[in-house]
Amino acid sequence: MSRFAEVLERLSATLEERKGASPESSYTAKLLSEGVERCAKKLGEEAVEVVIAAVAKDKDGLAAESADLIYHFLVTLTAAGVSLDDVASWLESREGRSGLEEKAWRGKSER
Repeated sequence: MSRFAEVLERLSATLEERKGASPESSYTAKLLSEGVERCAKKLGEEAVEVVIAAVAKDKDGLAAESADLIYHFLVTLTAAGVSLDDVASWLESREGRSGLEEKAWRGKSER
């Protein structure tokens, strides 16, 4: 397993633990207590910060903001009841298919 995958697993487990924590004792518990809408808003804010760092060609900033983005992405998944395994299933279903094929497939299924 890659270092990145190991970190995601640990972080995901921590987020699950924090679901039952007091919002006064944990930022994660506070976000989760505010609902998926608040979590998604924070995710969007972090995504914008990633874009800004990337456009500025700020490698350190991009890495730091990406860490924030991934954290808020996982918090949003947790708040919505979506597991990393759920996401992995979708990724696996797309393996071996080019991005252009995937986009065409999604376009047909949305009609």
